[in-house]
Amino acid sequence: MSETQAAMQVRKVADSVSVIDITGELTGASEEALAEAYARTGAEGGKVVILNFTGLDYMNSSGIGLLVTMLIRAQRHGQKLMAYGLSDHYRQIFGLTRLDEAIALYDDEAAALAGV
Repeated sequence: MSETQAAMQVRKVADSVSVIDITGELTGASEEALAEAYARTGAEGGKVVILNFTGLDYMNSSGIGLLVTMLIRAQRHGQKLMAYGLSDHYRQIFGLTRLDEAIALYDDEAAALAGV
C-alpha cells in the first residue's frame, strides 16, 4: 500500500488565529505539506493554530509524530495549538499518547474559536 499525502488548506479565521484543514491521510508522507501549512500560519502572524480533523481519513504513528513535531515548534514560537473534528478513535489515541494534554480538543470550529 502506498502512502498518500494529506491535503492541507490554511484559513485565517481571526486576528492571529489560523485553521489548518487536514483532509486525507496524515502519515509520514504528509511531512512537507504539514510543515508548509504550519509555516503559513506563522507568516500570517498566527498566535493560535487550530487543526481541523473533520476531513481526516487515516492517521498512523508517523502522523502522530508529525503532530508532536508541530507542537514543539508551536511552543518554541509561543503559539497555542488546538484541534477539533477528531473521531472517537483518534480522541482515544490522543488520550493514550497524552497529546490531549498539550493540544486542546474541541467538538467543532465554533467551540475551538470560543476556547481561544
